[in-house]
Amino acid sequence: MESVNDLDSKQQALKPIRTKIAGGEEESGKKPYDIEEEEEEPLSPAARIFHEPNFNVYIIAIMGWKTKMDIQVVKAHFLRTLLKHPRFSSLQVKDDDKGGAMRWVRTKVDLDKHIIMPDLDQKTESADKLVEDYISDLSKTSMDLSNPLWEFHILNIKTSDAESLGVFRIHHSLGDGVSLMSLVLACTRQVSDSEALPTLPVQKSSNPNPVKSGGVWSLIKMVWYTFVDVLMFIATALFLKDTVTPLTRHRKKGVGSESRRFAYRTVSFDDIKLVKNAMNTTINDVVMGVSLAGLSQYLNRRYGEAKGEAVATQKKNNIPENIRLRATLLVNIRPSPGIHAAAFLFHRVPNHTTLCFSNIVGPIEEIGFYGHPLAFIAPSCYGQPHGLMVHFQSYTNKMTFILSVDEATIPDPHQLCDDIEESLKLMKDAVIARGIVKENLIK
Repeated sequence: MESVNDLDSKQQALKPIRTKIAGGEEESGKKPYDIEEEEEEPLSPAARIFHEPNFNVYIIAIMGWKTKMDIQVVKAHFLRTLLKHPRFSSLQVKDDDKGGAMRWVRTKVDLDKHIIMPDLDQKTESADKLVEDYISDLSKTSMDLSNPLWEFHILNIKTSDAESLGVFRIHHSLGDGVSLMSLVLACTRQVSDSEALPTLPVQKSSNPNPVKSGGVWSLIKMVWYTFVDVLMFIATALFLKDTVTPLTRHRKKGVGSESRRFAYRTVSFDDIKLVKNAMNTTINDVVMGVSLAGLSQYLNRRYGEAKGEAVATQKKNNIPENIRLRATLLVNIRPSPGIHAAAFLFHRVPNHTTLCFSNIVGPIEEIGFYGHPLAFIAPSCYGQPHGLMVHFQSYTNKMTFILSVDEATIPDPHQLCDDIEESLKLMKDAVIARGIVKENLIK
């Protein structure tokens, strides 16, 4: 079996495709790839940002299945579904005549270069560790521009939470998380009805009219807080950095060059809704609160260890006062999300903050992917400047927290998963013990 690093060393020897505008041909008259049809559409500003040296981001979507995957079935269905999408059957071509500007060019896709099924050691003592290492190795590699920038890795090995796994690796320039998730879900059907598409929960507005809900004073406070937030955003983009903490990433070789590790933990969605109903808040508020509480426990332990304490207990606060620790939030709060970005902000703001959070809403019923029932889905990213990125992914009656960590910054991501899970349990126990809400009030 060729390792991921071996494959990447071969890819690095390939130079990005560069072509003249006329007919897509080099001066020699030979086409460097098999073009079906040329699209003169250039890459969008958002897509170009994801090719910036400081923000070359890839999406990793780990999908656990309840059965072994049939590679021939996957290939047959990809031809009829995924490859019909122009972004998955197009090259990103650099034009020398336009100063290296990039545009989409349709091409024929060789599925054998995109669907990868490694020969894994089925007798390994820890399948979970083997899979985790394999996915981590992907973060050390990149895809060259001589092929459409996506791959699907089939890992037919039984783990603690699935009979097999599929791992999508997609360059973020192909789309944002919501659009790509919608595309993947379009390839699935409900397990209970093989003809029915997945159903996503309806988002309810959580932004009431400030004048009607709280009067003029609420409107004045909203304007003031907005003004302060704008000033803080500008300051962050220009000079304001977070305090150096154990969560601060120290990059020596440049963004994306260090390996990342992906850890995830699945909890009960009913527990999250229980806390939500008790506090009269939103799901986003609960998962953010749970994550921050877990991070506090983790950070408290790391500071305690730095002081030489063998065990950092909950009773002692080891976190210094007045530290500035902020997060970039990439949370879907709009029915129709839009993209407004500039490369300067995409570089400066993430580099001046410590964490990043994002969420994606999943189906409310069990689904199958070309006949393979889905056990869980865990999307994440690599190539971003943060040492820690936390994704939230809902699916049926479960919520999965996915951590993308720089190994040098957070060497023990599973401990952080434990802290997040424990924080949810403490919140649930607290609201029940205080009689704020009864378990049978879950909706």
